[in-house]
Amino acid sequence: MNASDFEQYDGLIFDCDGTLADSMPVHYLAWRETLLRYGIDFAEDRFYSMGGMPSAMIVKLLSAEQGADPDPVTVAEEKEDLFQTLIDQVRPKQAVCDLAIAFHGRKPMAVASGSGRVVVIKQLEALKIHDLFPVVVTAEDTQRHKPEPDVFLEAADRIGVRPEACVVFEDSPLGFQAAEAAGMAWVDVR
Repeated sequence: MNASDFEQYDGLIFDCDGTLADSMPVHYLAWRETLLRYGIDFAEDRFYSMGGMPSAMIVKLLSAEQGADPDPVTVAEEKEDLFQTLIDQVRPKQAVCDLAIAFHGRKPMAVASGSGRVVVIKQLEALKIHDLFPVVVTAEDTQRHKPEPDVFLEAADRIGVRPEACVVFEDSPLGFQAAEAAGMAWVDVR
């Protein structure tokens, strides 16, 4: 990724997990350990296909498919708590972080994530890039979640840039769909 490739856009919007932060392997470890306590299997390929979906929705879906009946919010909170103890294992996606650094102070930028605010902020702080993003939009900020466009539209609104003048940096198919639904260009950072 070359910064000059993105000069044409007025605003840059970054997903967090798997995009700025190489956190997906650590999230998967937390998911596996948490769900196994409830007798729920979560295959790794399935985990990656659900990237961007809020945790409680994942629990609800997997539970229904596998005939389990735990409280989705409780299980999601347990998973997030476990992940937070592992945040020191998260590494930056250096090429994406370097791009954000290159545009810091030059273009409006935001983080727009399907994860919870506490987890996103802790990751940005652990990676020492939290100061790059004056706007952080998370699962708590919208009613609808990826693949719906709401998180990206909210981020564009908060940075004061028309959606069609934004580019989204993403790592998941649900995120690509959300960016397209928002009328935004997107880049697959995988």
